[in-house]
Amino acid sequence: MDETWDIINSLAAQLDSRSTRQGQERWLVQIVKLQEEVGEVAEAAIGALGENPRKGYSHSWDDVRAEACDVITTGMVLLARMGGDPRQLFEEHLRRLAARDLRPERG
Repeated sequence: MDETWDIINSLAAQLDSRSTRQGQERWLVQIVKLQEEVGEVAEAAIGALGENPRKGYSHSWDDVRAEACDVITTGMVLLARMGGDPRQLFEEHLRRLAARDLRPERG
């Protein structure tokens, strides 16, 4: 997982070095990019189901998976661009989710 976060941090640094925006405006642009990526997953899913009247079956489920990976990557880059230790923040959040949602059911 270290390599993953090294790549994410490098992508974030590269985007920051090319951006004309500062601080929270950079974050906002990345949030809009995340929303765009989510839309692409939806478009691919519609295409995989053949429900686009103009395009029919325009995507495969592999396309949907790839778009989902883009969403995850874009979200991770957003976290990295917002400062702090993104890996630590993500892992702490994931542990909280697990504690909340993966509790054994009581019967």
